Amino acid sequence: MSLPPLVEPAAELSTDEIRRYSRHLIIPDVGVEGQKRLKNARVLCVGAGGLGSPALLYLAAAGVGTLGVVDFDTVDESNLQRQIIHGQSDIGRSKAESAKASVAEINPYVEVVVHNTALDRDNIREIFSQYDLIVDGTDNFATRYLVNDAAVLLGKPYVWGSIYRFDGQTSVFWAEHGPCYRCLYPEPPPPGMVPSCAEGGVLGVLCASIGSIQVTEAIKLLAGIGEPLVGRLTVYDALEMSYRTIKVRKDPECVLCGPNATQTDLLADYEDFCGGVSTEAQDAVEGATITATELKEWREAGKDFLLVDVREPAEYEIVKIPESVLIPKGDIISGEALSQLPQDRQIVLHCKSGVRSAEALAALKAAGFRDAVHVQGGVLAWIKQVDPSLPSY
Repeated sequence: MSLPPLVEPAAELSTDEIRRYSRHLIIPDVGVEGQKRLKNARVLCVGAGGLGSPALLYLAAAGVGTLGVVDFDTVDESNLQRQIIHGQSDIGRSKAESAKASVAEINPYVEVVVHNTALDRDNIREIFSQYDLIVDGTDNFATRYLVNDAAVLLGKPYVWGSIYRFDGQTSVFWAEHGPCYRCLYPEPPPPGMVPSCAEGGVLGVLCASIGSIQVTEAIKLLAGIGEPLVGRLTVYDALEMSYRTIKVRKDPECVLCGPNATQTDLLADYEDFCGGVSTEAQDAVEGATITATELKEWREAGKDFLLVDVREPAEYEIVKIPESVLIPKGDIISGEALSQLPQDRQIVLHCKSGVRSAEALAALKAAGFRDAVHVQGGVLAWIKQVDPSLPSY
């Protein structure tokens, strides 16, 4: 369905702006008035990472007058494979400040507002209230639900995107005209069920594919042209080079935007709602956790144990703790690998950061391996605390 323009047009375009945006101005559906609306628009990008990078660059190039950037992270070398708004010289720099500098190079007529902070229930209303439209480039479920809930409660439309390996999804959520994110995903997946991009990886250029769709939708909403993805979900498969669109209907039972909504405010704790690890894993690690330094000391003392790496084979090829044995978490959870584990030696589990090994530990405890432990912080902690010469990822 077509929707009215989200913002009023600015008073005028300068001579320089007319030259800059001339290829927009000669499109009948955009024209001078549409470009004036973009100039008058205020858009917030949540995240200056994989999706936020192309989104910010193309929103700036399109002439969106005010861009907000909210991101508390700093640029890491592993970001550069996909987060194209940052460069080599930005490593260690605030992502929000780095993004602001890149936008200034793209379009000096765009005002950039930096929010160098983590979004939470205490600041999200004040930040969102300054903008007409939200572009969500977050990569974790807790923030996605927070963004959705705040947008619904404030009556703000937002363009959502998600990426993983070779697959992407995007939609427009606007409770006033269609479903919200909770209508599509009423509850987050069980802890450990969906790996993050840090665990499972992502094809760098996939960010451009989904991020550009997000910007296209933002422009359509701001200028009031075309048919936005309200009530529709676009699914992209890069390996098959296929796009398909799925209808998403407003859920009459939605606790937030349904007619009988029971949630009338932001949740107290979104991290608890989404659950980083399962309750079983939380219970399992109590008294069964060692540090990377302690693992080193155990080795030096000649303690007898089997070190099991529960990551995926591709990760194991990148970097490994010496003398570790690879048994992926899925094989432990399913029970397939239990016969490979000795009953007469202590089992020490580790993964990349400690989340997957906690889940695997819960499965081992349930199978009777009562003295099994896991390494807090995983291989990243080993690199940081024991052997900084190893590559991080």
